[in-house]
Amino acid sequence: MTHAQRGQALVEFTLVSMVALLVLFGIIELGRALYSYHLVSNAARLGTRYAIVNGSDCAQTLSGCSAASADTISSYVRAASPGIDPAALTVSTTWSTGPNCAGAPYQGAGCTVTVTASYTFSSVVPLLNLAHIPMSSTSSMIVSQ
Repeated sequence: MTHAQRGQALVEFTLVSMVALLVLFGIIELGRALYSYHLVSNAARLGTRYAIVNGSDCAQTLSGCSAASADTISSYVRAASPGIDPAALTVSTTWSTGPNCAGAPYQGAGCTVTVTASYTFSSVVPLLNLAHIPMSSTSSMIVSQ
């Protein structure tokens, strides 16, 4: 093998390794994005479940239970969302309105609660600095107590 051929192998290795590393880091970032999307989806569902279990009447039926509010639901969802920046997670809660669903901000049994969780995913790999990807999920359930 001549000196020129060894230099050619180095150039080929550099080009192939750059492409391979780019694909590897792309797969890692895709995995992070999917994890974040799943987490946002699960966060909305967890917030809704927390709201239906801790409805306006829960303090009367269960000891140690406090009625759910938008602030307590938001705090609960942020605490139950590991792996993402909790400050970047936005949680909004709405209750259904109607003749049997009065008494905001707490709603009684039979009323619908909707929790929306939103998050903006950002890439951490400088070469793959994709635009910020907004993620949002909504979950609705009927208050049970």
